[in-house]
Amino acid sequence: MIVVKNVRILGGEPADIRIDQGVIAEIGQGLSGGEEIDGGGAVALPGLVDLHTHLREPGREDAETVQTGTRSAARGGYTAVHAMANTSPVADTAGVVEQVWRLGREFGHCDVHPVGAVTVGLEGRQLAELGAMADSAARVRVFSDDGRCVDDAVLMRRALEYVKAFDGVVAQHAQEPRLTQGAQMNEGVVSGRLGLTGWPAVAEEAIIARDCLLAAHVGSRLHVCHVSTAGSVEIIRWAKSKGWDVTAEVTPHHLLLTDDLVEDSPVGAYNPIYKVNPPLRTRADVEALRAALADGTIDIVATDHAPHPVEDKETEWSAAAMGMVGLETALSVVQEAMVETGLLDWAGVAQRMSAVPARIGRLSGQGQPLEEGAPANITLYDPSARTVVDPSAFASKSRNTPYEGMTLPGRVVATFLRGRPTVLEGKLV
Repeated sequence: MIVVKNVRILGGEPADIRIDQGVIAEIGQGLSGGEEIDGGGAVALPGLVDLHTHLREPGREDAETVQTGTRSAARGGYTAVHAMANTSPVADTAGVVEQVWRLGREFGHCDVHPVGAVTVGLEGRQLAELGAMADSAARVRVFSDDGRCVDDAVLMRRALEYVKAFDGVVAQHAQEPRLTQGAQMNEGVVSGRLGLTGWPAVAEEAIIARDCLLAAHVGSRLHVCHVSTAGSVEIIRWAKSKGWDVTAEVTPHHLLLTDDLVEDSPVGAYNPIYKVNPPLRTRADVEALRAALADGTIDIVATDHAPHPVEDKETEWSAAAMGMVGLETALSVVQEAMVETGLLDWAGVAQRMSAVPARIGRLSGQGQPLEEGAPANITLYDPSARTVVDPSAFASKSRNTPYEGMTLPGRVVATFLRGRPTVLEGKLV
């Protein structure tokens, strides 16, 4: 039995939480008994759920493993992550998704829910074993070729039809490949000045529009990964106004960073730390994304945690890998972009980083309100802290963060997975 003393559930009044046998047994004041942990007035949130994490195992253990990635997740306040399918071998069979799922259970820092590939080998030619992955021990419900777009409309329609049988969802990486061939960064004034091939907003928006129409046509669930443009927001808003079952995510970095960092940043121009897919966009896009997350047009925050070894990032821009790590900084960036700007309160953060991603992923036991009888998946967060980001202190195996040296608000104090502490006083248990 554990009693967590002096916490503020969703930023409310101070209270104590008694945890017994993995569930919240009692919430009140002056509780005692068992092991006592001082929450120090921290904000208590339901354990965070990430719908978009790259754990790299199997195949790229030099960048991340299930063990290091889930340790990183716990440090960031996450109690569940969805592991993307672009591993080697690709998670396109029941055997591979079960391997990832079992590794998650073995290490136990957070729950790991594999995402199944939509197409064999992510090649966009034929559907993967969607039904077999859904029926496997991993019980896959989210399918994505993330890193690549399912650009064949007929294949996308078939995938949407197929997943209806088991209440699955197709999570689309919206990128028209012919419009982004050789693209290096957002198409605009900065790309023109730097001489880098532009990545037009329409390449994302055209796929989102097509897939919203396809999802409506077949009556299936569509989830749009890492939305990055103001135009995409308007298309998703229109689709939702029709009552279509479309959800969308935004990454923390697209809520904070802009494309001018590629030209003018503390670390100089052309630094590949800012190279990401989809690319960083303009300040106007950032403002539109923040507003859309606040009003619910964009449903959730997902990290797109994309670890890479040093040699894949510290190279010339054109050769560098795309992606940033994000699990350990996500909550701080959301506080900076959304809470301190008055766009969200802590209840809103809990919805967008825990409850709704758990619902989209069809997870039981995650994302539930902190109330008596609920699983004790809890994140304690000190929003008053200020931390200089030091990637050498990350639990992740990779260090490719755009926030190095920045002072960000907040700090995860503790994380509990079904009542068992995985992080205490900011340190892994």
